[in-house]
Amino acid sequence: MAIQVPPILPLAPVERIIRKAGAERVGEDAGIELAKVLEEYGIEVSREAITLANHAKRTTVKEEDIRLAVARIKK
Repeated sequence: MAIQVPPILPLAPVERIIRKAGAERVGEDAGIELAKVLEEYGIEVSREAITLANHAKRTTVKEEDIRLAVARIKK
């Protein structure tokens, strides 16, 4: 049996995102699952942004790196 690692993102803001999308009620398991998905996507975007910053010979990831990384991942 695999050990469950709790998400890094706090559940309250994640649940607010689901309610903002139109849900009246949000199960805790739904908040946990969305937090996991958001973290996975965030890591994917961050890795791509780091690659872009490194290509530009920078160690600092900038807003433009994040935006370009999202655009590249969407393709």
